[in-house]
Amino acid sequence: MHVEELDRLDPARCEEVLRTCCDAPRWAARVAAARPFGTPEALRAAAAAELVTTPEADVDTALAAHPRIGERPAGESSRLEQAAVLAGDPQVLEELAAGNRRYEERFGHVYLVCASGRSAPELLSVLRARLGNDPATERAVVRRELAAITDLRLARLVAS
Repeated sequence: MHVEELDRLDPARCEEVLRTCCDAPRWAARVAAARPFGTPEALRAAAAAELVTTPEADVDTALAAHPRIGERPAGESSRLEQAAVLAGDPQVLEELAAGNRRYEERFGHVYLVCASGRSAPELLSVLRARLGNDPATERAVVRRELAAITDLRLARLVAS
């Protein structure tokens, strides 16, 4: 889809498309309302700016839509992003699964990390390091990771 096509969609359809990149309803509504963008860069900048002020409840909705790292995701975007992880050693994938459980117990949501092009051992190391974060620090990290994933998906969306 070209950015010009996104600009011409009716608002509800635009929000639906944007939610394939970040399933945060209020974020999608605000980004859709900011059209027209005209360029991919303008879209990505507007989306990033909106994500900074997105309410925590919206971030929680977006987190709930993400699969666990190392599990076979249903969505195409997640499958592409986790391709290197899923090709990992089964032992490392088991350790990721255990780490995911510890992370969710500690922070109350899925371990979110921009996995694109990263290996299972690398993401396991990142997970272990992040388990030492306090909740406020981790929430800031989660927002940065969500922004990176969203930007990657938006870039793919308007480049296709």
